[in-house]
Amino acid sequence: MTDLNTDGAWFKPRRYGLGTGTPIVWQGWALLGGYLAVAAVMVWVSHLSGGGPNGKALALFFALTAGFIELARRRTRGGWKWRWGGDD
Repeated sequence: MTDLNTDGAWFKPRRYGLGTGTPIVWQGWALLGGYLAVAAVMVWVSHLSGGGPNGKALALFFALTAGFIELARRRTRGGWKWRWGGDD
C-alpha cells in the first residue's frame, strides 16, 4: 500500500471557517482518540473523587486541550486560515 500523504498532514482543513477538519491518516485519528480518552478518564476520576472538577484538574484539562489544538494546527494541510468554501 502506498502512502499518498507526502506533506505530513494529519488533518484536512475545514471547508468553511477556521480550524481543523477530519483526520486523514491514522496519526490524526490516534491523536483525536487519545485526547478524547484522556479527557474522559479525567472526568471519570473527578467524579470518583466526590465532586466537580477542582482547579488542578481544570488546569490540566486546559493544558491538554491547548496541546491538542496546537498539534492539530501544525498538522493541518495548508495550515489554519479563514476559508470560504473554495477549492483551497
